[in-house]
Amino acid sequence: MSFIRDAWKDMLDIARDPLFSIGKTDITLLRLLILLLILLVVWKIARITRHSINKLQADFSNPAIYLLSRLADYFVWIIGVIFALGFMGFELSSFAFLGGAIGLGLGFGLQNILSNFASGVIILFEKSLKVGDVVELQSGLVGKVTEINLRFTRITTPDAIDILVPNSEFISGRVVNLTFNSSIRRIHVPFIVAYGTSKELVREAGIAAAASVQITVRDDEHQPDVWLVRMGDSALEFELVVWVDQAFVKVPGTIQSGYMWALETELSKRSIEIPYPRRELYLKNQKITVALENAPNN
Repeated sequence: MSFIRDAWKDMLDIARDPLFSIGKTDITLLRLLILLLILLVVWKIARITRHSINKLQADFSNPAIYLLSRLADYFVWIIGVIFALGFMGFELSSFAFLGGAIGLGLGFGLQNILSNFASGVIILFEKSLKVGDVVELQSGLVGKVTEINLRFTRITTPDAIDILVPNSEFISGRVVNLTFNSSIRRIHVPFIVAYGTSKELVREAGIAAAASVQITVRDDEHQPDVWLVRMGDSALEFELVVWVDQAFVKVPGTIQSGYMWALETELSKRSIEIPYPRRELYLKNQKITVALENAPNN
């Protein structure tokens, strides 16, 4: 027993020996071990607090609940760090000089971080953006919102690529929320036909194509239509205008592909030509038609 007591005493002496000093505070192995234990306890408390707040409501995407859980998490960590610094023997008053440095940093290098943080709070409180929404940013990025943090928002593209977008971009730039409120959305599918084609025949093909796609909404107020939008250089330009359920707007590429597939089928059934660019050259009173690169191989 005396051997064990002596070994334990020697271990305590080693643990209490100063490894290095910070100011007037000696840092020992024992203090570092207890500091690690405190941080583990703080991490566990923060996790339990966050999960407890999330359980207050079944819809975890609710912005108010989400914001409260995040703020509670940060609050627990701040209190834990202050307690840990106090245990280590640091006088918090000695860190007062950091206030001026932090203020100076916020005015220069940290202003973007502060801007993104404030933007994140605004987004969560305004409820203009929530997890699950499909958005189109001013930069052209289209994807689904999968996570909203206080500094950034994670957007997942239709190709399953996660992109972290600073929250300030949602506040200062134009954002199209494709799934904000209404249960259905109208989409435009462009296509072209050759000059001389009957417009009524084109309309018939477009309506038939819309009817063949199951996700098309057709009721008294919402009917598919075909619009002539432009007389191009070598073709008449149309748009198939259809209404679809909001749930399908989350996969815009799939929707566009489905309607284009149906359009090509219906146009082919009616022998409607989809033209390709041509140029006409006149050499010694002889007309020669020259097809460009997009011409199909005959």
